[in-house]
Amino acid sequence: MGFTSALSLYSLSHPKVSAGAAHSHSHPLKHRLQSEANPLTVRRRCLRFRSVVVKAAAASGRGRRVYSQSQPPLINAPVKQVASFIVPAGVFVAVTFVLWKLVEKLLMPKPARSSLSAAENKSPEKGMKWSFAPGTNLLSGFTAKVDRESKQKLNEFAKQLRAFRGVDMSGCNFGDEGLFFLAESLAYNQILEEVSFAANGITAEGTKAFDRVLQSNISLKTLNISGNPIGDEGAKILCEILVDNAGIEKLQLNSADLGDEGAKAIADLLKKSSTLRVVELNNNMIDYSGFTSLAGALLENNAVRSIYLNGNYGGALGANALAKGLEGNKSLRELHLQGNSIGDEGVRALMSGLSSTKAKLTHLDIGNNSISAKGAFHVAEYVKKSKSLFWLNMYMNDIGDEGAEKIADALKQNRSIAIIDLGGNNIHAKGISEIAQVLKDNTVITTLEIGYNPFGPDGMKVLSEILKFHGNVKALKLGWCQIGAKGSEYIADTLKYNNTISILDLRGNGLRDEGAVCLARSLKVVNEVLTELDLGFNEIRDDGAFAIAQALKANEDVKITSLNLGNNFLTKFGQSALTDARDHVYEMNEKEVNIVF
Repeated sequence: MGFTSALSLYSLSHPKVSAGAAHSHSHPLKHRLQSEANPLTVRRRCLRFRSVVVKAAAASGRGRRVYSQSQPPLINAPVKQVASFIVPAGVFVAVTFVLWKLVEKLLMPKPARSSLSAAENKSPEKGMKWSFAPGTNLLSGFTAKVDRESKQKLNEFAKQLRAFRGVDMSGCNFGDEGLFFLAESLAYNQILEEVSFAANGITAEGTKAFDRVLQSNISLKTLNISGNPIGDEGAKILCEILVDNAGIEKLQLNSADLGDEGAKAIADLLKKSSTLRVVELNNNMIDYSGFTSLAGALLENNAVRSIYLNGNYGGALGANALAKGLEGNKSLRELHLQGNSIGDEGVRALMSGLSSTKAKLTHLDIGNNSISAKGAFHVAEYVKKSKSLFWLNMYMNDIGDEGAEKIADALKQNRSIAIIDLGGNNIHAKGISEIAQVLKDNTVITTLEIGYNPFGPDGMKVLSEILKFHGNVKALKLGWCQIGAKGSEYIADTLKYNNTISILDLRGNGLRDEGAVCLARSLKVVNEVLTELDLGFNEIRDDGAFAIAQALKANEDVKITSLNLGNNFLTKFGQSALTDARDHVYEMNEKEVNIVF
């Protein structure tokens, strides 16, 4: 309105301008394009229109200004023109964005999260098999595959049970269901003599699988169910089944979670069985009460030959109970009680029972039982009287030099013990010297284990001097005795003359290269008997390896078949030298030497 009035006033005095304005109105599209094409022109035109309005007002002579009404449209004109460009562009961008999102939603695949949510909302029974055991949260298709493979394995085991005399299925983890599946094959095979189901996750429920199977199978002699958590309940079920079995001679229930009730069930079985010869109950939880039950069975049973009770909780009271049972037993040959903390008092009672029994015990294991020199005295008294004991294990006690002296005195009178283990008893040079003196007149001892005793080079010197020309020791075990390079000189000198030692263990003695070189000199000399040499953990480097390699090459009649140099400091050069020596020995003599680096 204001713009039209001003323009009319101006046109009265300036017809050209009016014609120009009218001309521009007659071509609005052209005028807009020109204005949009040149913003600077628009700006100048706005300023010119403002001056025109002022002049027209003045020319009218009214004395008031009218540009205040016409000014806003003049200012908004460029804004409207700019907006006319921006608004359509913004609408275009918005519509494009909406269309793009719509197309993306329709054509793009669903994100992984949606499938995961569906899997999470699905019932576990329908889609997956859930378990806390690792590896069992499997898709149903894969589970079916595993089941097929398990059945195939079980079928293979079943074929073995039907065909072979001895089958070892330990560690297959087929559980109770697998055992029930295999039981039929066990009943079918009438030539099977030995089977091991150890470490298969069998529980008390699984032992029921043997029902009516072991009664019909009289060929099976050895049944091993060790490492299965059958517990006392499983032991009861099994023993009730075995009461009617006339074939089983060896029953192994080591690490089976047995307690006193389980031991009682075994004891009741022993009272009734006339065929069971060996019972292994190692590493269970049998206490004094269980030992008492087994002792009662020994009074009535005259068929069992070996009882293994290592790693239980018998203590002194349990040993005392067993001693009473042994007094009336005539059949027992082996008694294994390692790791029962029986102590000096327990060993006193036990030796008393063994001295009174009519059973001819051949193997006695009382290692790791906190026996001191006082307890060694009671053992020595029994050793003096025994004429049947062949193997004595006192490993990892604490008899010291005093106890070693007592055992040595007993060994001078004993002529039955061939294998003795006194390792880890804190015996020093004095005690070893007493043991060495025994060998002057004793030719019965063939295996002497005195490792883990700190008798050092001084003890080694005395022992080596006697072993040069005395004794009949075939296996000499001296690991971790602190003999050092000096001690290796003594034993190396012994090897030049000794003709009985075939197995020599010198592990962990700090021999180093000097000790290895000393031994290499002896290996160059013809030794007709030494076949196994263990030099592991001795800080031997390449120089020592080179010396040993040269000794093997130089001795054409070398008898060594096993050489252990593991856990030393050999580089590839020392290893290569030993490998060449091994190959040389084979090429020259066609003898295999097993060398461990």
